[in-house]
This record gives sequence, structure tokens and C-alpha cells, in this order.
Amino acid sequence: MRRDTFLKALAAASATAAWPHVAHAASPLKMMIPANPGGGWDTTARALGKAMVDAGAVPSVSYDNKGGAAGALGLAQFVNASKGDPNALMMMGAVMLGGIITSKAPVNLLANCTPIARLTSEYNVFVLPASSPFKTMKDVVEQMKKDPGSVKWGGGSRGSTEHIASAMLAREVGVDATKVNYVPFRGGGEATAAILGGNVTVGGSGFSEFAQYIESGKMKPIGVTSPKRLSGELSKGIPTLRELGYNVEIGNWRGVYGAPGLNLAQRKALTDLVLATVKTKGWQESLGKNDWTGSVLTGPEFDDFVDREFAALRAVMVKSGMI
Repeated sequence: MRRDTFLKALAAASATAAWPHVAHAASPLKMMIPANPGGGWDTTARALGKAMVDAGAVPSVSYDNKGGAAGALGLAQFVNASKGDPNALMMMGAVMLGGIITSKAPVNLLANCTPIARLTSEYNVFVLPASSPFKTMKDVVEQMKKDPGSVKWGGGSRGSTEHIASAMLAREVGVDATKVNYVPFRGGGEATAAILGGNVTVGGSGFSEFAQYIESGKMKPIGVTSPKRLSGELSKGIPTLRELGYNVEIGNWRGVYGAPGLNLAQRKALTDLVLATVKTKGWQESLGKNDWTGSVLTGPEFDDFVDREFAALRAVMVKSGMI
């Protein structure tokens, strides 16, 4: 689609969809992905960048994957290398907040950066490899009650929402959450390989990361952390943990931050860029393809949301015996 045609279509679709300033749109964008390739942050960041380029909002996007410590390593690199850069974004989300809490990383690292927008929300699904002797979440829970250490839970970094969910489930069924055998991975690709190889008992992540393996029969979904069943054709058959009798519900979300030291005009330009991008056909197709729920939040509301999430996650983790 020609750039002028796209701009007219976007304006017609929403009178509030202001396009970013031309000077910003003329500059390449740098995207920090604080995780290894193959996971949710990586997929979301690249989908966002592709939508920006396809729409003509930026000429190009370069990506830098830096996994480890629930995003803390990538965050530190972003803070040190991008100060004052108006053309830099970092993918982040609930996992980073949980990681900061569990690892006792300096909270001010994130506070130094510039909040831009929450993009998506989703829930975690737990899966078994096709070769597993277990068939249901009840089978897994019974084994965990007999011998907590014999059940290996695989997923993202310590403090991720799937890690928290496994601790919540343990507490719910009377198992000491500190005895949960959780195996963290730096990225979704590593976690997926471990699940498919039978190196962990149960895997947890966002549904989009496991969708192709569920569809092919290589993974069997046994529970989702949502308050009600997901609505996708492939996901709607997965029971919620609440439905199975376990009072466990926790959501995940992803967003983007700008570099430290941005002024108000630079923050607005990046925010406008993201707001324009999430209205494009390319981004909307990514939401549908990955079973993501668009939940855009910007400005002071996003700032307050992150503060509340820090407090809420810490409270859940304390209650579940994780910290």
C-alpha cells in the first residue's frame, strides 16, 4: 500500500490516530529485546517493528536480543547505552517486574527509563509434552503432592507469571511453594525445546508461544490461568485452573519503554508512533494470529498501572511463599 493511501485510510479509520512527527518517522528505530529469540517478548517486539516498517512509520528497525535475569540484563544494557536516545524502545512487561522482585535487582533501573505504552495482555497456558505419562493437571498435582521435586515446571525467568502461577498452585493444594522445582529459561525457544524433549514435566507460557505445537499434537494443554476460557478456535477447549478447582488466576502483559532522559516532546513522539502503529492492519493481524488481547494504555495511566502491578505481584509472591 502506498504511503499516502495508507495515511488517508488511517485518518478515515480514526480521527484521533495522529501520525508521528515526520522528523521522528525519518529515523531508524532500535529495539532492545531483553530475552533470547523465540519467546513472547521477541515475537511481540518484532511484530511491532514490522508493523511500523510496513506502515512507513520508520524506515527500519534493528533488534538487539539480550536475555537473562527476567530481562534485567537487557534492561541494564538499555539504560547504559541508550540514555537520551529518542529512537530507542525496549520491550518489557509483567515478567520484568516479577524478575526485579525475585532477583532484588535495582528497581530504579526501570524507573530511570521512560514509560511509553502497554500493548497486549494474555494468560498463561500449561502444557505437557506428547510423551508425558500424565494426562491432566490433576495427574500433575497428585504427583506434586507426593513428591514436589519430581515435577519440573519449565518456563521463563524466575519471577515470570508462569513461575508465580506454579507457586500459587502449590500453595493452593497444600504444597510448600519453596519446594516447587521450577526450571527457568532465558527465552521461549529454549523453554519450548526443553518441553518437547521431555526435559521438564510441565511447561508454561503465553498461548501464542505454544500454539503451533498444540495444534500439531506435540504438546497437550492442561490448564490456563485466565478467569474464563480463552475464545480462540484452538484455545477455547482448554479448561481454566479455576474450572479445575484451583483458585489460581494471573495475567501477563507486555509493553514498551523509551530510553532514560527523554523530554516530554520526545516521549510524546514515541507514544504517537506506537499509538499509530497499533491501529494498523499489520498489528491487528498479529493480535489475531497470536491470540493476543490488545490492551493499549499510555501516559500517566500507564505509569500508575506499572506501580500497581509492582505492588500486586509482590503481594502475590509473598502470599505464595516465593519471597
